Amino acid sequence: MMPPDEIKGALTFLREAERLKSVLRSGHTSTGRPESTAEHTWRLCLMAMLFADAFGDIDVARLLKICIVHDLGEALHGDIPAVLQSDGVDKAAQERDDLETLTRSLDAGRRAEILALWQDYDSGGSLEARLAKGLDKLETILQHNQGLNPADFDYAFNLGYGAKQTGVDPLLAMIRAELDGETRARMAPQPSSQADI
Repeated sequence: MMPPDEIKGALTFLREAERLKSVLRSGHTSTGRPESTAEHTWRLCLMAMLFADAFGDIDVARLLKICIVHDLGEALHGDIPAVLQSDGVDKAAQERDDLETLTRSLDAGRRAEILALWQDYDSGGSLEARLAKGLDKLETILQHNQGLNPADFDYAFNLGYGAKQTGVDPLLAMIRAELDGETRARMAPQPSSQADI
C-alpha cells in the first residue's frame, strides 16, 4: 500500500507534469498543428517499445522510464528548439532545476529515481540512456518528415541532427538511414501541378 500523503504528493506531481501537454515544440503534426512535448514523449516511448527487443540485452523498463522523464523538466519553462539552442544557454541545467522543482511533492525514493533517470539520460551513462537519446533524435526527425510543416521548413537540418546519438547502435543507424531517405524526398522539388500552369 501507498500511504495517503504519498498519494497526495504523487497527484500533485501529476497535476504539475500535465503542463507538458501544453508545451509546444517547433515541429508540426500531420494536420499542421504544433506538436506538444507530451506528444513527442508518447511516440518516443512507443518507438522504444517497438524496437526494444532488437537492441539485445537491455533493461527495457529502464529504457522506457528514461524516455518518459527525458523532457519532463520542460513542463515549467518550455522547450528550446534545437535550431535555436546556443552555446551560452545551459538547457540541461535549466531542465535539471525545473525537474527538481517539479518533483518536490514526491516521496524521497520516487523523487530520487526520477532525478537519477534524467541524470543518466543527460550524461548518456548507460546503454539505455544512449539508446533513448538516439531514439529521441529519430522521433524528432520522423515528426519533421511526417508533419504538415510551413513552406519554409528546413528539412536539411534533419540530415545532420543527432548524427552522433543515432550512430551508437546499428539498429539506430538503420532507422536513421531510412529517415534520411524520407528527408531527402521531402527536400526534392515537387513537380508543378497542371493547375499551376
